[in-house]
Amino acid sequence: MRWLAMVVVAMMLAATACASQRTALEWGPCAPYAQTAVEKSLYADESVDCARLTVPLDYENPQGQTVSIGLLRHRATDPARRIGSLVLNPGGPGSSGMTAAATLAKPAGKLAEQFDLVGFDPRGVHASEPRISCRSDAEQDAARASDTGGAACLKKTSREFLAHVGTREVVHDLDALRAALGDAKLTYLGYSYGTQIGSAYAEAYPDKVRAMVLDGAIDPAQNLPQTLIAQTAGFQDAFTRFAQWCAKRPRCPLTGDATAAFQRIARPPVSALPGRMLSFADAVTATEAALYSRAQWPNLQQALEELATTRNGAKLLQMADDYYQRDQNGHYSGAFDAYYAVRCVDYDRVTDRATIDAAHQQMRTGAPFLAGSSPDAHELDTCSTWPVPPTSRPHRPSAPGLPKTLVISTTHDPATPYRQGVALAKDLNAALLTVDDVQHAAFLKGNACVDKAATTYLVTAIARDGNC
Repeated sequence: MRWLAMVVVAMMLAATACASQRTALEWGPCAPYAQTAVEKSLYADESVDCARLTVPLDYENPQGQTVSIGLLRHRATDPARRIGSLVLNPGGPGSSGMTAAATLAKPAGKLAEQFDLVGFDPRGVHASEPRISCRSDAEQDAARASDTGGAACLKKTSREFLAHVGTREVVHDLDALRAALGDAKLTYLGYSYGTQIGSAYAEAYPDKVRAMVLDGAIDPAQNLPQTLIAQTAGFQDAFTRFAQWCAKRPRCPLTGDATAAFQRIARPPVSALPGRMLSFADAVTATEAALYSRAQWPNLQQALEELATTRNGAKLLQMADDYYQRDQNGHYSGAFDAYYAVRCVDYDRVTDRATIDAAHQQMRTGAPFLAGSSPDAHELDTCSTWPVPPTSRPHRPSAPGLPKTLVISTTHDPATPYRQGVALAKDLNAALLTVDDVQHAAFLKGNACVDKAATTYLVTAIARDGNC
């Protein structure tokens, strides 16, 4: 799931101008930052502490309004061998880097020994303040897979704040964080949308990069229609491969024409959790969410089997709830409000109805299993009327002087197709690690070959092309 070259120099100068005003981070307990039961458990770890970083809302007005960035640090477990900080972003836009840092500490292994793992919630996201807010929980229940609407955001989030939540600003927050951590150069790990932050940082501050892993890469040269068309085709590819795997297992409900079978069994009415029905849109969302990782295929097969045999959609609805970050009490994290707010200022606005309709048709053609409901299809409509202008533009990234970075791209990544990673690696003159799998991003997700290659790179800063 997803800048303007003319302003880069000005923004860099503004960021530099306010550098002298930065103060040391005040690390303390993470409990006050926890918002979910999972976070309460993760944040109780004695190896983690949290802080806030205050940065300008508008880097061109460094003396004006400020915003607060939530930070979590898992301290290096072998201080004598500590290299520095490894700053990470898990993607989205809208996902919590704080939660990701706490979650990845165990699978990070050697990295957690030699680096402080530092996760940040980008401005407007989760524990950062103020938070982007557009809809109540009830409104989000009603609006699943439909137009978010920028007008709704203006009721709860100021126009000025919405105008300064894009990747353009996050890049400078990231550099302010690097300085506040005391690192002369940035070591960074970005997944999915986090690669967009990483590549934009590389363009703005190529001399401030020590090492950078961009996993599940987004190609900055693609516009929003191109991105969505490629993504829906990627999900169709992953669905086809899942269906082939499923057909070889007992009780698979996707025998024969898998697309027709899915369309048939996922159509309402379908009972689900108490007081709630499973919509076709939520069935699609749950299926797409499971296609992000081969490890989720058995769960998806079980959920579809239950749906086909008993017309009970509880498992699929729970999977959709997890994707939308809706808890058992019906409370949403706000991640999808942040998603639209960032995406709509990161891409050129498409207002021509014929262009939007043509893109929707290409999405339907490229992913027939989604026919009748594709949540991504609403993004073009939502962003076409967004109440603040875009602050970034599609472009071929260029970062002269950038040290060798590492791009990881998976051959059958449904969300960020393989060719995007190939293009980004070429533009940044980066090493490319190709992973042969059906998986969205691969590092620290159970592939020993990928983990060894990327860990070695982050420790040594020496990158090489490879295959896993």
